Amino acid sequence: MPPLFVLASASPARKKLLEQAGISPTVCKSGFDESQVQLTDPVELVETLAQRKAELVAQQYPDALVLGCDSVLAIDGEIYGKPETPEDAIARWKTMRGNTGILYTGHALIDAAKAKTVLRCGITTVYFSDIQDRIIKAYVATGEPLNCAGCFAIDGQGGLFVEKLEGCHSNVIGLSLPLFHQMLNELGYSIIDFW
Repeated sequence: MPPLFVLASASPARKKLLEQAGISPTVCKSGFDESQVQLTDPVELVETLAQRKAELVAQQYPDALVLGCDSVLAIDGEIYGKPETPEDAIARWKTMRGNTGILYTGHALIDAAKAKTVLRCGITTVYFSDIQDRIIKAYVATGEPLNCAGCFAIDGQGGLFVEKLEGCHSNVIGLSLPLFHQMLNELGYSIIDFW
């Protein structure tokens, strides 16, 4: 019998990705204060945040398999999380348009019963369309960019403004399914154990 699978995230996009892959996770938001982690390396940052979130939730589910994730977007070497205001989102999109960003998603999979943790980072290059100011303002007014680390949702209206991806598509949504599959195998599970 496989352990209970818990997603340490309130992200509807991550939950939907898992459901599309045949997994019905128990969802438990960690409530971790991300401002406690101040790192400048994007890989180290997202892996640390994912691990802290998963660890908090694993304390509540001592026999579960817990997945924590965190994403940031780096443009020209600067790391961005979720925009704080619509004005921030508009300014960010003016930097993003016609530019390339690198989306980093940290994944932490904790097998609480075995006291084992696997950490990985998915990296995807995103090519943004060169969109006009009025389109940026209209897109930000939808509210969608304010809920996303990269200031866009590729599985939403933001997908209109992404010309190309290099790397894993689902990583940009917030969870690399191929990476997750590898992590499960590393802990001795098969994806079909959770179907």
